[in-house]
Amino acid sequence: MTNIPTDLLRTLVAVVDQRSFTKASQLLGVTQPAVSAQIKRLQAMLGGDLLDKSAPGVALTPLGEMVVTHARRMLTVNDQILHLTTAPGVGQTLRVGIPADFAASRIAAVLGGYRERNPDVRFHVRSGHLDQLMRELRQNELDIAVGVTATEAAYAPRHWWVEEPVWIRSEKTDFDPLGPVPLVSRGGDCPFHRAAVTALYHAGLDCEFVFTAQSHVTLQSAVALGFGMMVQLRSMMTLAHARNTWADLAIWENAPLPQLQRLYSGIYLRDGGNRDAIEALADEIATLLRSERDPLMSIVRLRAATGA
Repeated sequence: MTNIPTDLLRTLVAVVDQRSFTKASQLLGVTQPAVSAQIKRLQAMLGGDLLDKSAPGVALTPLGEMVVTHARRMLTVNDQILHLTTAPGVGQTLRVGIPADFAASRIAAVLGGYRERNPDVRFHVRSGHLDQLMRELRQNELDIAVGVTATEAAYAPRHWWVEEPVWIRSEKTDFDPLGPVPLVSRGGDCPFHRAAVTALYHAGLDCEFVFTAQSHVTLQSAVALGFGMMVQLRSMMTLAHARNTWADLAIWENAPLPQLQRLYSGIYLRDGGNRDAIEALADEIATLLRSERDPLMSIVRLRAATGA
């Protein structure tokens, strides 16, 4: 009987989550050729391609989709068993999911500070769309998920607050009010993309997806170069300008475009686990994000599991 090494499955999941062999190698602490070799070995063991070579970027084949789904469950069980057999106070791991374009660097700073005060704690951090992160949270594959939604989440968050999305442009943005609105975005799974498309649809306006990418830096560059406009949170833009970043981008006040519906940022926790550690980390993340957003938001609301 053939056993699948968990390191091969972990490599596949890392490639899918990071959408890049290079980023996966950095996350795993190995070389990119080693990542490629592990994927090839796994495909040979399973007798089929897991990644669609004909698609741009990292895309899964139907077989790959099924394997990744089961791999996540196997890795979760594997990690849970390790936690059971680890000496008390040693090697505790908190698994955190964050959107790639939403406070990633600042959340990383929180994790670093938390780890300095709690040296026995390790982290597994990965980025993805909130829909994906919430599925993993419900399947106990994540302990904490942070993200933005278009509606109040059905899955009760520990903390949540209202955000104002705005249209973003640069001096090079060329807008024809009689033509389709040129959009720069991450694509259909992104809440900012959904907010833009929904607002334009209800206003009876056409749009054109002129530039789609997963890297937020790439999207900023596309807007700065005049490809089109994108949607971002007012609080993030205000904070960026205060830090002298994104200098080429500006909020389009009084834009000849429909008003965008408000969005909701939230911090979500899985059921069970080490509640003290999970809740303490979630509260630290919330404190950081609130401290940067409270002066900028017109409406703020937080809801804690304790009812406070």
